[in-house]
Amino acid sequence: MDKIRTRFAPSPTGSLHVGSLRTALYAYALAKHSGGDFILRIEDTDQKREVAGATEKIKETMKLFGLNWDEYYVQSERATEGIYKKAAEKLVAEGHAFYCNCKAKNAKEEGFSKILRDPCRDKGLTEGAIKLKTPDGETISYTDYVLGKEISWETGTVADATLLKSDGYPTYHLAVVVDDINMKISHCLRGHDWLPSTPIHLLVYKYLGVSPIEIGHLTDIQDPEGGKLSKRKGSVSCDEMLSEGYFPEAILNFILLLGWAPKDNRELFTLEDFVKVFDPGGFQKTNPIFNRAKLDWFNGEYIRQKSDEELFEALKTFIKEGWDSEKVKKMIPLTKERMHKLEDFVSLAGFVFEEKEPLVATDKNRAHISSATESLEKVGQWNKPAIDTALMGAVSENKYHTGDFFMDLRGSLSGSRVTPPINDTLVIMGKDEVVARLKKALS
Repeated sequence: MDKIRTRFAPSPTGSLHVGSLRTALYAYALAKHSGGDFILRIEDTDQKREVAGATEKIKETMKLFGLNWDEYYVQSERATEGIYKKAAEKLVAEGHAFYCNCKAKNAKEEGFSKILRDPCRDKGLTEGAIKLKTPDGETISYTDYVLGKEISWETGTVADATLLKSDGYPTYHLAVVVDDINMKISHCLRGHDWLPSTPIHLLVYKYLGVSPIEIGHLTDIQDPEGGKLSKRKGSVSCDEMLSEGYFPEAILNFILLLGWAPKDNRELFTLEDFVKVFDPGGFQKTNPIFNRAKLDWFNGEYIRQKSDEELFEALKTFIKEGWDSEKVKKMIPLTKERMHKLEDFVSLAGFVFEEKEPLVATDKNRAHISSATESLEKVGQWNKPAIDTALMGAVSENKYHTGDFFMDLRGSLSGSRVTPPINDTLVIMGKDEVVARLKKALS
């Protein structure tokens, strides 16, 4: 086999969705596993949908996840060279396409038509948009690289798709084929929603006199509540996941197992590990579920692999202005085992830096807090052994239930019943702050 060359071809219409990142990851691994080339191609010929700055953001995101490309192309720049126009005109000249002056359909129908055979196909027009002259009475098929089976269509069910718009820009149907041919792409991996477009592309390959490349359609990542994972349902983009405190390596590890399975039960992979063991036979045929709890588990594993210094650097965008950096550093070891994502640090340790509304509701709560206050006021050297002795002395002397006593102590200081180890936290907060807050809770 010649060198494997794959491509990731996003449209700059917004931030990268996790489904698109998965496509890029699989294409990257397929190429790099065999020493091939990975190409990044920006498909921006739909100028109306382009979002300013999206191209640069896509590139930044790709680099952040380690998906570095060997070659880079922008379709709008290639369009100015006339390569798509030349290909479309060749198809017209050879009777496989025709000019059309019909009013353009809306964006959702671009490239398709509810009327399969366009009324302009036999008018002999010499200008306008260029559409594919889809034949009738033929069968077109291919073997899907991912699904591992032959899929076929009767051409009578395939529309006369637009190839070149009247503004001179190609549609996806023409550009994807021309670019894949010119860039010597060997394998195309893409979302399952592009499957209905495949017969159009196969016809374009045929009429351009080139054998189709290997085409594979990946599974759809499913929303836990049902249906395909989509932005419309509030699903996350890569930017949103990063902003919540998920590490890139954790996101990558999570999504690589959403549609691909190793031969063993291994779960933790670096990008390098994944490339090394990648086997296209591992592509799954059933749609995976986006399990947020599993993502949290992965991220927690990567958090615990980080040094305290690395976590402090990562937390800088989450901690609030004015928080004592030295106290933040001391709280990291106490929260590390409990964090699923970086933003959890704020909810777990925020009370150390900002007063919270205490949980004091009953006389029993107040008795616990009063005893804790009296005992802690008597502590001379403020350290963990002295605090342990003082508080356990209060429990023993008053015959309190240990769990209830410390639960009330947590609630009075943090406003929550879940905190990092409370006695260790008291050391970091300092005696004056702790006693003052307990007295305030009693008042």
